[in-house]
Amino acid sequence: MIDLVTDLANFRPRPLPGPVALTGHYGSVEKLDPLQHGADLWAAFKGHPAIWDFMSYGPFETPKVFDEWLHSRATLSDPYVYSVLDPKGRALGLAALMRITPDMGVIEVGHIAYSPVLQRTLLGTEAQYLLAAYAFDTLHYRRYEWKCNALNLASRRAAERYGFAFEGVFRQHMVVKGQNRDTAWFSITDGEWPARKRAFEHWLSPANFAADGRQKTRLSDLIATS
Repeated sequence: MIDLVTDLANFRPRPLPGPVALTGHYGSVEKLDPLQHGADLWAAFKGHPAIWDFMSYGPFETPKVFDEWLHSRATLSDPYVYSVLDPKGRALGLAALMRITPDMGVIEVGHIAYSPVLQRTLLGTEAQYLLAAYAFDTLHYRRYEWKCNALNLASRRAAERYGFAFEGVFRQHMVVKGQNRDTAWFSITDGEWPARKRAFEHWLSPANFAADGRQKTRLSDLIATS
């Protein structure tokens, strides 16, 4: 097997993301299908405009407007949008693989929109693990990025909890909804991924949770010692 960290003399462009179904202990991730997922996503998102505070789009005032936007997203190859599904197949959130640079082996996870039902859940974390594992283990990318508005403290904390290394802030990087955006950059490299993967899998294991649902070991602690 190619050593992705050192064997750059034989480096080849990486494949593009595709319509895979990624299944875990607590749910799954699959390509956005507006016809199958749209009603569930609208039900999960409606009445929660804060979800879109740091996005360049939203909130959406009507199901029709939301459905039109969702259909437009589903046709894109970059960002390539996935739905996060609970064990019953209900779509509760969105995430995308984006800014895809196959020639350099660089890919980003972003456009993450988690409904309140999905936030701070096992499935919410597992979805991030499944996408990272897909990027590194299946597509063999070298660098996996996370970027967010520098003011989005929840997103910055999430990136660190998931094992992304903070790389700095790009000042005056964007104008979003008529406001300046400084962008915080984070990444995981292929050399770091095996240890991050072990931490994720330890934390996500049902054995890591007591009968009442309490975690025995925190993911942040596992990441810190990986």
